[in-house]
Amino acid sequence: MVRKDILDAHVQSEVVIKGLQEKKGQEIVRMDLKGLESAITDYFVICTATSDKHAQALADSVREFMKDKTKSRPVSVEGYLRGEWILLDFVDVIVHIFLQDKREFYRIEALWGDAGFEKIADK
Repeated sequence: MVRKDILDAHVQSEVVIKGLQEKKGQEIVRMDLKGLESAITDYFVICTATSDKHAQALADSVREFMKDKTKSRPVSVEGYLRGEWILLDFVDVIVHIFLQDKREFYRIEALWGDAGFEKIADK
């Protein structure tokens, strides 16, 4: 039985992107992992923050947008207090908010290089 109240993962990723754009997230990328055998989710949405406070504001915005538009909350939040790499797990969409040096160090895009990539224009 398919639940009609659960939004499509792509639609959820769109809501996440709007939340990131609302607070000026930079270098936003949506990665489509659906076709990968080892994938743990349907989408990664990755962005860069300019400071730990900016990262927290981005995370807060995503949480607010997802709650308001999809009635969903993350099942897990990691790294919020430090604000260097915040992970929001919405099951079908996982959001990674990095400071620039952490994004360059962890290179999530390179680790999942077989995924489809979509760069989102900064607003």
